[in-house]
Amino acid sequence: MTGAKHAPLSRRQILRQILGTSLCLPFAASLPALGAEARLSTPVGKAAGALVLSPEDNRFLNDLEAASFLFFWEQGNPTTGMVKDRCNVHDPNRADASSIAATGFGLTALCIGDKRGFISTSDALDRVLITLRFLWKGLPNQRGFFYHFANPKTGQRMFDSEVSSVDTAILLCGILTCREHFGDPDLATLGDLIFNRVDWTWLSEDTSLLTHGWTPETGFLRSRWDDYSELMMMYLLGMGSAAHPLRRETWNAWKRLTFEYDGMRYIGSFAPLFVHQYSQAWFDFRGRRDKYVDYFKNSVTATEVHRRFCLELGQQFPDYSDDLWGITASDSEHDGYVAWSGPPATGPIDGTVVPSAAGGSLPFLPAATMRVLKTIRNRYPLAWSKYGFVNAFNPLKNWYDSDVIGIDTGIILLMAENLRTGFVWDTFMKTAEAQRGMQRAGFEKY
Repeated sequence: MTGAKHAPLSRRQILRQILGTSLCLPFAASLPALGAEARLSTPVGKAAGALVLSPEDNRFLNDLEAASFLFFWEQGNPTTGMVKDRCNVHDPNRADASSIAATGFGLTALCIGDKRGFISTSDALDRVLITLRFLWKGLPNQRGFFYHFANPKTGQRMFDSEVSSVDTAILLCGILTCREHFGDPDLATLGDLIFNRVDWTWLSEDTSLLTHGWTPETGFLRSRWDDYSELMMMYLLGMGSAAHPLRRETWNAWKRLTFEYDGMRYIGSFAPLFVHQYSQAWFDFRGRRDKYVDYFKNSVTATEVHRRFCLELGQQFPDYSDDLWGITASDSEHDGYVAWSGPPATGPIDGTVVPSAAGGSLPFLPAATMRVLKTIRNRYPLAWSKYGFVNAFNPLKNWYDSDVIGIDTGIILLMAENLRTGFVWDTFMKTAEAQRGMQRAGFEKY
């Protein structure tokens, strides 16, 4: 994932460094293939659609979406469409790297902006076409996969970054959403060309587990997508490809560890909360399950577990309460970009609050997450900017981040719209690629 403030490390590289040997912790267990859901606790909380939003709720979410959309519109390069990875809200015109993941969220943001009237349809479509033309002809790629970070004006690789498998997947989700939403023939042609150029078989020539990426200097990265995380979108897209499809067995190759906390059991990993959010910004798992689990209900439980974990931390950090909780990978005051998480507690947790933890979980726990976001907006004005919430803040230390990060602002925007209307889910799930991937992975409605 993106988000590196000064170093070219991806989120996943940071996770590997920080989490290290935590995979030996005793309370996680491998999940067997059949009958697994019987081992998981009954999900806690309300699913999307179970909460009736009040007019005040809708106004709040609309303001949040409008501000978040503005980031993608203003920080997307008007000649290439590439969106900055992050932006300093006090110096928004500062030159920064773009990322393909932020651009993928930005393409979906253009669909939301059109639907909500934040921008005209013609302006939104023009920006989408500019972006896709640049992705097809101007942005360097390897077998259809793109470099993680790029110069937003030229598209040239930055920071010696890797050709990223998962960040390319986020970009593809945005492309498919635009193709389905706008229904423009030129856009559809470009979208098909870009998607079908991606050679998933290149990543899986000798393994069912996809690599995190590739560099021209060292070849394939050693790290593999081997346990539950945001990888679901990548495997499903690869299996849904008509040109270079992944084998069906890749869906069963990665591990599904079960965790237990406060009497609740769920599939998870030793990683921040975003791993439960990103695939589900586009893929709609509600009312569907594979032979393992209902992943939407699983994320409801995982989010509730994280909420209770933060409330327990309130004994040590008194800012955490039912009105204010949530940590996930983010900036920090002194430690740079931190992949803090829990349970179990990981990283130098210090009372920092990350708005995208609650914002990216809006459909999973609507009432609880809405309460948190309203608290931040109403009580902590320095945590709010023209682009919505800053990436992180710590009220105990009176520290407020100066940056917004594209993928974190993006997950808030998409999940807010999914809570309100299910628009991103409904649009994306109409694509042939999403439907094929879900079918090949064995998902059925129930």
